[in-house]
Amino acid sequence: MIHPTAAVHPEVVVPPSVHIGAFAIVEAGVTLGEGCVIGDHAIVRSGSELGAGVMVDSFVVVGGQPQMRGSAPAAVGRVRIGARSVLREGVTVNRPTQQNGITVVGEDCMLMANSHVGHDSQVGNQVTLANNVMLAGHVHIGDGSFLGGGAGVHQFVRIGCGVMIGGNASISYDVPPYAIAAERNQICGLNVVGLRRSKMASSAIADLKQCYHAIYAGPGDLRARAERVLAEAQFGSEPAGRRFLEFFVGGKRGFARTRQRGGDEASEGE
Repeated sequence: MIHPTAAVHPEVVVPPSVHIGAFAIVEAGVTLGEGCVIGDHAIVRSGSELGAGVMVDSFVVVGGQPQMRGSAPAAVGRVRIGARSVLREGVTVNRPTQQNGITVVGEDCMLMANSHVGHDSQVGNQVTLANNVMLAGHVHIGDGSFLGGGAGVHQFVRIGCGVMIGGNASISYDVPPYAIAAERNQICGLNVVGLRRSKMASSAIADLKQCYHAIYAGPGDLRARAERVLAEAQFGSEPAGRRFLEFFVGGKRGFARTRQRGGDEASEGE
């Protein structure tokens, strides 16, 4: 169903199962999957691809120009929203800055009201962004991660899979897979509750804990420590543990740290 007040470009193919609400705008070059719902006053701009069953609530803007100083690039690249993802009221997902670039929100994601996904970002599958989460440009979020309300993530930061980010956290360094982070770049341990809910085997959790302690046992260069642990092959025999260790080999921003004994924060980054 297309509401008579909606503005849908005549070249857009609208499957019969799609619902487009009052005063919604769907521009040329948009791809709509079966069963999509475009709410009242929502805007889906040119170059956007919505998978099957995507729900776009009122006042969402998918595919808006990247927010940057100077001359914004012409309408380039694509925005892809994975199947069954939900974008609640006021969510914004910006298009990339490169001609062949892409901004991605994966499948089965929940982006709560007024959350923002910046240009060139990659959000994995089954990710939850609570209200007012802010992702800058070129951010990578791993599968199954949860970001609490009001959390802000600096550009080019990587957040691994299965991560829990506390509400109002300020994250400007990479957060490794399966960790909990809060406040300003503070690692608070492993997301053990999330691991158990995921039905990860106890042997895999035990190996992951050993990997975590091997990296965060004290101050020093976390990247070099991870490389050494990988070379020694004493820990990381399970896929989750190895994924945790290999995360420290890449990235551009350094890594979030644990709090030192005595309550003082460890120096951030590398």
